[in-house]
Amino acid sequence: MNAPILVVEDVPDTLQLIEVTLKFKGYRVVTARNGREALAALAAERPALILTDILMPGMDGFSLVNRLRLQPETRDIPVVFLSATYVAPEDKDFANAIGASRFLEKPINLEEMFKTIADLLKEKTQPRPPMNQKAFYEGYRKRLEEKLSQKVTQIARTEGMLEALRGEEKKSFSASLQQFHEERDEIQLLLEQIRKLETGDLK
Repeated sequence: MNAPILVVEDVPDTLQLIEVTLKFKGYRVVTARNGREALAALAAERPALILTDILMPGMDGFSLVNRLRLQPETRDIPVVFLSATYVAPEDKDFANAIGASRFLEKPINLEEMFKTIADLLKEKTQPRPPMNQKAFYEGYRKRLEEKLSQKVTQIARTEGMLEALRGEEKKSFSASLQQFHEERDEIQLLLEQIRKLETGDLK
């Protein structure tokens, strides 16, 4: 296979794991840390397939796939979503509606990932036309609002548990709490951007 697989992931350890295992399987790999870097990589070389996280800073996976389906030349590139945050049935329905080819939950099952990639590369992918943009932004905002509410609840629950913990267990929960805060902040920022786009304030 000449064209590479583009892997888009903001967590370094996860990105390295996917990159190393795909290269071991004989695939050529190009990496990006968010949707904006992915678009730059796409401009340089068209990938055979894209594996992308959803929750990422700057431009997340939902926005990336929406951009890809808006352009006729990238509508037929298969995209596999990888996510630990957006795993509800409504998230998966929205992912399919905007043009994702498959959806895999994290932690990643490597054999399932390899099979998904092999199946998609064998198929003749049909171009996926873009979702109506008003419907996209409405659906996207709803997904973000729901995830923000879940993160706030998750943070409050973890903060409550921390008070009763000691030692290594407390250290582990503190690290998780920091991650939850970072994810909450990313979602809030994306939500603000979407609300500005909906009102026409963001050019």
